Amino acid sequence: MKIITITKKDLNENNEYKKGNIGTYSQHEDAHVEIEANLGWVGFKGLYVKGHIQALAGSGITAGDGITAGDGITAVDGITAGWGITAGDGITAGDGITAGWGITAGWGITAGSGITAGWGIEVGLSIICKGILSFKYRLFAGTATWKKDVTDEETKVECGKLERGTIVHGKLIELGLPDKGEEITEEITEEIIELNGVKYKKII
Repeated sequence: MKIITITKKDLNENNEYKKGNIGTYSQHEDAHVEIEANLGWVGFKGLYVKGHIQALAGSGITAGDGITAGDGITAVDGITAGWGITAGDGITAGDGITAGWGITAGWGITAGSGITAGWGIEVGLSIICKGILSFKYRLFAGTATWKKDVTDEETKVECGKLERGTIVHGKLIELGLPDKGEEITEEITEEIIELNGVKYKKII
């Protein structure tokens, strides 16, 4: 299977892939896609391949339509699609994962921050995200029919907070969102002091 490597010269002034898309929804490209590091958010019209999709550190993936990989999808930064995101294996993003429609993965889904889907989410094993998990309809975790025995660990849905959606299959574990810190307020008081016959206002 060939490897399509995306470099800066493949992108236009808006950081979009010059050819628009790789593969189509009905005909996936027989290839892997690898995006070089430090390209920022790389835009595609659509990204549909039979192999894996990988974006190195400093590069994210965004598509106006959908993103589909026969194998896994990995981005050290985030993954965003106007339609759905589908992977035969796992989906991993150092930042967030967002899809206008659904998100589907044969294995697990992991995101450094939040996961958002306009519709539902289905994953063969567990879902882990440190931020907010939000979807419109239903979520199924640990539906891997190819595994004889699926453990509780493999059906967990771990997130900072479930904001919206119903978990039909899977065990929810909410860890809480990161503490943003408490606001510190100080009461300002005034004190009059006199030095060498001159009065000064001291603010504490």
